Amino acid sequence: MRIITSTSELEEFCEYAGQFPFIAVDTEFLRERTYFAILCLIQLAVPDSDEKSPVVIDPVEGNVDLAPLFRLLADSRIVKVFHAGRQDLEIFYRLGGVLPVPLFDTQVAAMVCGFGDQVGYEKLVKTVAGGRLDKSMRISDWRTRPLSQSQLNYAVSDVTFLRKIFSVLSDELHASGRSSWLDEEMEILLDPETYNVDPKEAWKKIKISSYNRDYLAILRELAELREVEAMKRDKPKSQIIRDEALQEIAGMRPRTLEQLYKSRFLRREFGKKSEFAKNLLDAVLRGINCRANERPIATPIKNQNVNESVLELLRVLLKAKSKQNRVAERLIASAADLREIASGSTTCKATKGWRYEVFGADALRVARGELALATSNSEISLVKI
Repeated sequence: MRIITSTSELEEFCEYAGQFPFIAVDTEFLRERTYFAILCLIQLAVPDSDEKSPVVIDPVEGNVDLAPLFRLLADSRIVKVFHAGRQDLEIFYRLGGVLPVPLFDTQVAAMVCGFGDQVGYEKLVKTVAGGRLDKSMRISDWRTRPLSQSQLNYAVSDVTFLRKIFSVLSDELHASGRSSWLDEEMEILLDPETYNVDPKEAWKKIKISSYNRDYLAILRELAELREVEAMKRDKPKSQIIRDEALQEIAGMRPRTLEQLYKSRFLRREFGKKSEFAKNLLDAVLRGINCRANERPIATPIKNQNVNESVLELLRVLLKAKSKQNRVAERLIASAADLREIASGSTTCKATKGWRYEVFGADALRVARGELALATSNSEISLVKI
């Protein structure tokens, strides 16, 4: 294991890594007290272990320009292997404007190969690589220097085991003819829109307490203001103002600062007469004055036109298809997908691509009453009606 603390060292390693077919990548970061993740370590490993690999890049203590790494990540000749890499990819996209193409995420690959929903890395290390992770360093302050040897060993183990896991899962995908399934999933992770935050859409992440469109218009403005403020200050959204406060303010519809300060939650968020309080009031007024046809719409799940009997059949069908194809249920279809199909929709994610072949085609026929479910020897079968 080497610790890279200079740009020249990084350039040397990236040139060396460029001769291999794949590279395993992981990061350690902190984001509990910030809006944007703080990158603390980058771990890299090529297929062969020698004095040059694996390496740990230290962007905190070292004086490292990550440009050589970004060029390596963008090299289309080399597969970049991550496990549950969405947040890692978000960091690289924000810092370098690059997404690692081609990409192989072992968590998603494991779901395609039948290891269950969102299989943990520790389980894959044990069952696929025959190794064992030291969990004691999982929760660690990766920004503090110097790092202990135990921390470094833990960080490096993430990429050393990842090489074996990649090889096994890759072979299994090729043998089963499912490599294209994984490629479809990677398209989502490699779409820049996955990481571009639109503050105007922030209200959709808040648990809605009312479906009144006037209320939603105000909540949308408040949530957008908070998102922008959190990004500007680089603080978690909850430290700017909590969801409960936004919900209460949207329901109160205050038009003056005096009315605004009657919020039960506001006093705990910041002092009176702050500039942000005035901005909150402006957001409320923007929501009140929003044109009727521009106010957002959200439909309660219980009010959706869902045939509950069909929904139950789809749940049984999903479980059977998951078992039959050895693919995680959650990867095939979400609860929302099932509700959409049961309500008559034919355009949800579960009815496209490989999911259509595995589940969607039969699910749509069940919803239309063209197929029935039967049992034989505890197995589910489909019967044409």
